[in-house]
Amino acid sequence: MGVDEHSKSTFLELQRKKVHRYVIFKIDEKKKEVVVEKTGAPGESYDDFTASLPENDCRYAIYDFDYVTEDNCQKSKIFFIAWSPSISRIRAKMLYATSKDRFRHELDGIHYEIQATDPTEMELEVLRDRAS
Repeated sequence: MGVDEHSKSTFLELQRKKVHRYVIFKIDEKKKEVVVEKTGAPGESYDDFTASLPENDCRYAIYDFDYVTEDNCQKSKIFFIAWSPSISRIRAKMLYATSKDRFRHELDGIHYEIQATDPTEMELEVLRDRAS
């Protein structure tokens, strides 16, 4: 499974320029590559992000998580989320599972990875716990 150049450049925009709060990727089965499906503006909330993920299909997502440490320092961590809802098609789950490592390897600078099969596995508290 390939990764199109737009996917890589969109990730770099999120990582370096903070142009996006999140990026959602999907696998284009015809092109056999991972493409950008949607980006979120810097002002969008975590709820906006989770609402953008399909209920019954798999996706990869990158989320730029901002938080404040106990020392009152503003920090940011980049999360890779492999979204694979339990009700999605078996074929989709297999395709996303087998392509994940290669895709993630293309995106340099990810701090944490979360595998989620339902929304509770990627609640904001989960990100907060992992980041601190």
